Amino acid sequence: MAKRIPKKALVEEDLCVACGCCLKVCPMAAISVYKGLYAQVDWQKCIGCGKCAKECPASVITLQEAAQ
Repeated sequence: MAKRIPKKALVEEDLCVACGCCLKVCPMAAISVYKGLYAQVDWQKCIGCGKCAKECPASVITLQEAAQ
């Protein structure tokens, strides 16, 4: 059985509109809005569930393989 590679949320900061929708759905409180400009993800807290990416109206959050 292949080992599952953990993923983490990544925000395209230059395209983020800082609406805060992702903050509201993150079960781990791993997302914050930096100076009202863009969302940032704390990879120490992120569990890679993808809820933020699904909720993002600008579609600027993706799940990326996390370095081990």
